[in-house]
Amino acid sequence: MPGVEPRRVCVLSLHTSPLEQPGTGDAGGMNVYIEQTAVRMAQRGVAVEIFTRATSSDQPPTVELAPGVQVRHVVAGPFEGLGKAELPSQLCAFTAGVLRAEARYEPGHYDVVHSHYWLSGQAGWLARDRWRVPLVHSAHTLAKVKNAALADGDPPEPRSRIIGEEQVVAEADRLVGNTDAESAQLVELYGADRERTVTIPPGVDLRRYTPGDRYAARAALNLPANAVVLAFVGRIQPLKAPDVLLRAAAELLAQARVDGPRAEWALRQRLIVLIVGGPSGSGLAEPTALHRLAAALGITDVVRFLPPRSRDDLVDVYRAADVVAVPSHNESFGLVALEAQACGTPVVAAAVGGLPVAVADGRSGLLVPGHGAVDWAGALASVALRPGYREKLSTGAAQHAERFSWDRTTDALLATYADAAAEFRARFGVQAGLAG
Repeated sequence: MPGVEPRRVCVLSLHTSPLEQPGTGDAGGMNVYIEQTAVRMAQRGVAVEIFTRATSSDQPPTVELAPGVQVRHVVAGPFEGLGKAELPSQLCAFTAGVLRAEARYEPGHYDVVHSHYWLSGQAGWLARDRWRVPLVHSAHTLAKVKNAALADGDPPEPRSRIIGEEQVVAEADRLVGNTDAESAQLVELYGADRERTVTIPPGVDLRRYTPGDRYAARAALNLPANAVVLAFVGRIQPLKAPDVLLRAAAELLAQARVDGPRAEWALRQRLIVLIVGGPSGSGLAEPTALHRLAAALGITDVVRFLPPRSRDDLVDVYRAADVVAVPSHNESFGLVALEAQACGTPVVAAAVGGLPVAVADGRSGLLVPGHGAVDWAGALASVALRPGYREKLSTGAAQHAERFSWDRTTDALLATYADAAAEFRARFGVQAGLAG
């Protein structure tokens, strides 16, 4: 039976809301993914309702994110930001809130459930069984993968999460991987059905993130026109490894010192390391750790810490930078890398997770094996301190980013929903509430 696109989609994002500012708390690339795909679905005539946990008594029950996209705040636990380790205790309350909301409608209100992250998948699994509609699940990160590449001092993901992920993988009608590598990990590490696992790369907003005037961007950020600017954008936590950029910057200055005090002084006068983001996850335990590291490395004078920026304001950060560093220990994809490249800025990234897809090594940026300061300093210097090579990579960065768009991602998701619904009807003999 051919698949047809849904009329109404239920999206579950228990632990973070698309209304939150990326770069703060648990808000990051997943928030952008949910918002961007939901808006584009609505533009295609598909109504989207996003359920997330309420974190303040001031939040209204429902907020319109965009025409056709509603964000519903479900009361589940105290009105405060709970850590991910505390959220499993609120799964029952959150799931009950989602089921109650659907119960107010006629049967068949939603055509598909799309859950994001394993906690939402647990709620989605029960909703799927109650509503008799297919469950599509995006993991975004996987505990077994994270535990295999932990940053120093970062606690491993608990066994309870691994079990929860295994349950969701077994129950979902479709699993969405960001890259072929992630899809393979779902199959090999979690026993996912290969036939029900699809790869759909995330996108980038090619209307917002575009190449522009570097000097105007630097003026907006109060940066000297002739500065050598290395930037990190993201949540401040060990997994994202902003410390690698600080250590690499210190190594750059140490290497310049070999050529004499004057060479080091000349580089130090121009070097600026931008750290844009806020503490998150395990980074909340030591929110000033990066400041202390900069002091210990003797580079406080070249490091500037900026709070999380709106996506519009991030454009200036990306355009102002000579290089954007993405040194994460694990990334399911790496939206920051795509956004920076769309602005024409080369990226130096760790060769982990989805970053080898997000960055075209040698064409749009460089991939670094490992996280050693010497290797990172060499890669950053080869781009930031070589204008001709940087310009070549800049052109390649913009071209590479054009291969990715949220429109393509949305089209692929809608096709996946339709296929999952057609198979669901064939398997269970139920009439899903799809148009057509």
